[in-house]
Amino acid sequence: MQVGLGPHGRNWARRVVPDLKQVDLVAYVDSSPNALDVLREEAKVPAERCFESMKEAIAETRPDAMLVTTALAGHVPVVHAALEAGLHVLVEKPFAPNLGAAQELVDQASAEGLVLMVSQNYRFFPAPRALASLVLEGSLGRLFQVSIDFRRYSTAGPNGRGRHHTEEQPLLVDMSIHHFDLMRMILGREPQRMYCEAWNPEWTSFSGPSVAVASIDFGGGAFVSYRGSWVSAGPITPWAGEWRLEFEHGEVQWTNKDDDVANDRVVVTPRGGGPRSVPLPPIEWTGPWGTLEEFADSIDEGRESETSGRNNLGTIAMMDAAVESAGRREPVGVAAASRTLAV
Repeated sequence: MQVGLGPHGRNWARRVVPDLKQVDLVAYVDSSPNALDVLREEAKVPAERCFESMKEAIAETRPDAMLVTTALAGHVPVVHAALEAGLHVLVEKPFAPNLGAAQELVDQASAEGLVLMVSQNYRFFPAPRALASLVLEGSLGRLFQVSIDFRRYSTAGPNGRGRHHTEEQPLLVDMSIHHFDLMRMILGREPQRMYCEAWNPEWTSFSGPSVAVASIDFGGGAFVSYRGSWVSAGPITPWAGEWRLEFEHGEVQWTNKDDDVANDRVVVTPRGGGPRSVPLPPIEWTGPWGTLEEFADSIDEGRESETSGRNNLGTIAMMDAAVESAGRREPVGVAAASRTLAV
């Protein structure tokens, strides 16, 4: 069953879930009758599969698992109720507003023997997996610096401001969490400390900080320089950002053309040598389709999913640290819990 049928949730219902044959969606739940009406019109969903009550939907359709696509405020109570009902859960990022709440959900899922997975869909593309392999194999020597730029221009449209324009942390919590998760995956380690500045130019449509810069210490002499903006006048970057990784014996760039992952290129340039493109691994299902496939497979195989709630504690810890550092305007340590995780 799926809970949360706003515009983003309806996109899952229309475009993603129907493509995966491992999944049969038996119920759609939203407290808003209007959201369910729009869903029925857009996705031709039978009325008998639509519910305003999660409890009623579970009783009538008896699902095995739940997809949670509510707004962030709904994640913790909805996931908690799903786990209490004995359901495996796939939930959108960030799966909790802070590390403490996230840890409680992870502990609950573990106690019940249920899969709790976070949809960190940016991991499920060929380019970041190729980068992670290059870092792991160490052919260019030790990694010492990573530069990441994310640039977009998001302003109020003819229908007014979007949801993220009114959020308390529209960049660090709603968007940068994707980049934090990719850092952990690609570098294959957990960060130790972070210094972040975040602010909002007075002329923007945002209520909270729409621009941020951060320096992140990943230990072992490796540092990440991160720059993100929802209000940039520069050329837009891919949603995953532009990446440059500096190694002892050369550099690696992750580039893109036309913001289409089909145009992703990973280019290796050894010191004193010419650039060469790295073959990207084939992936049948990418993005949210990839997360849903991994969720179904992890349930079928009785194993922990790649982006499990437990693993994602490290990403939540980075988000917490960024917000805290920006608020205090000083470096902070990243929660020790994140450094105990196996990446």
